[in-house]
Amino acid sequence: MLNLSTFVEHNARMTPDRVAVVQGERRMTYGELDALACRVANGLRQRGLRPGDRVALSCPNLPYFPVVYYGILKAGCIVVPLNVLLKGAEVAYHLEDSVAAAYFCFEGTPALPMLREGLEGFSQAAECRHLFVLPADPRATQPIEGVEPLASLIADQPTTFATEPTGTDDTAVILYTSGTTGRPKGAELTHANLWLNAVVTQDLVRSIYGAGETMTTLVALPLFHSFGQTVQMNAGLYGGGTLVLMPRFEPGAVLETIVREDVTHFAGVPTMYWAILEHARRLGADTAEVARHLRICCSGGAALPVELLRAFEETFGVVILEGYGLSETAPVATFNQIQRPRKPGSIGLPVMGVDVRVVDAGDRDVVPGQAGEILIRGHNVMKGYWRNPEATAEAMRGGWFHTGDIARRDEEGYLYIVDRVKDLIIRGGFNVYPREVEELMATHPAVSLVAVVGVPHEALGEEVVAYVVPRAGAEVTEDDLVAWCREHMAAYKYPRHIEFRDSLPMTATGKILKTELRAEARAAARAP
Repeated sequence: MLNLSTFVEHNARMTPDRVAVVQGERRMTYGELDALACRVANGLRQRGLRPGDRVALSCPNLPYFPVVYYGILKAGCIVVPLNVLLKGAEVAYHLEDSVAAAYFCFEGTPALPMLREGLEGFSQAAECRHLFVLPADPRATQPIEGVEPLASLIADQPTTFATEPTGTDDTAVILYTSGTTGRPKGAELTHANLWLNAVVTQDLVRSIYGAGETMTTLVALPLFHSFGQTVQMNAGLYGGGTLVLMPRFEPGAVLETIVREDVTHFAGVPTMYWAILEHARRLGADTAEVARHLRICCSGGAALPVELLRAFEETFGVVILEGYGLSETAPVATFNQIQRPRKPGSIGLPVMGVDVRVVDAGDRDVVPGQAGEILIRGHNVMKGYWRNPEATAEAMRGGWFHTGDIARRDEEGYLYIVDRVKDLIIRGGFNVYPREVEELMATHPAVSLVAVVGVPHEALGEEVVAYVVPRAGAEVTEDDLVAWCREHMAAYKYPRHIEFRDSLPMTATGKILKTELRAEARAAARAP
């Protein structure tokens, strides 16, 4: 049997009184987590759900998430985690596309008003027979405007459950992609995909801990996303560690929580590291106290600017190891591994059991130093896109997953992300990689955060535009910064237009929404 929920079951057997989950004042042991997950599984089975049924889950980083997640898996059902910011119509699409049989929704999500209307509110999502709400007050037992609370589902249910003996190729989770290139697609990840990726991920950092020590990880990444779900929740619980859940990322709260809960591990996307560093600089935080607790940090989800990496490490005295992956790869595919020298700016080497190629447009391997698309195969690659054989065949050409990411490989095999294929700017026939421009602009003393996009240009095809969040107290004009860029970059690369902003639009996972910036810049270019 290879069921992902056995991570919790095993540690509940071995160390039932060890704290598994912390959120605010609440502490939940492994024994309590497993017992609650068993009650969820019993409740689902009593409601008629069977192995293979899809069960959707909308929940922020609260103890509800692991309880319901592992309860669904125990029952042999498939978890469909949804972004908590989705509105009713967006939730309806995911429920309909996944043919979900049940839906757990946190009371505070935007979808709840539609949920209260009952099944009729979900249009064609009629397969969703059971709607459960996760109340803001976990002690609530009364229906919330006619919707059944979790307490009702698990009332009087046994605290033990014979976990469904799922196989290695059985789907455990369907993770929907962001939909930046069309309607979201559901990546089917198997129990083996997620099990092995969690084990490999935990083993990558376990060597920094002594015998008998366990990791305490601060989970500010949303658990509905593959990064937080695998690298922190699944890997952390496999290792018998403690998850400190943060429902909403806030840099000051991160620093306070690291000290209060003796957090040893933090994982985040680049904008999180930027926000923490800026907060510490602005308020003069006690970085030495934070450094006494943190042992290691990991970054992924987007390219981490080298300037930001160095500044964070110098400020907090902790190493950031950068890795790379996608929802379709469970997610970790490469990582800067402790037993090999780290190369700042690199996403490292393939993890155990994973192969990576860098190829040209004809899927032919390129020489070291040449840019090409990343292809991946291994135990981490998804089963396919849910009910979408055409998209699966396109992505898995020749037995390799085509990522759409551009990278180069050095002579020692280390990989360096250049950019996304879709973000490439072609200006006057020359390829401009936004990340390269961003990395250089980030070294300017007045630049705190920058995003570069391309906009249509009648003569050149595309023009380069930069959006900049200036450093606090810095005084710089557009002409000043354009002149600096002209001095430091080739003529075809530097941005001709720079717009200053107080902030940049971001996804719920902290990635900069270049699609919004690109649309805005193009609309401005069309304006008379």
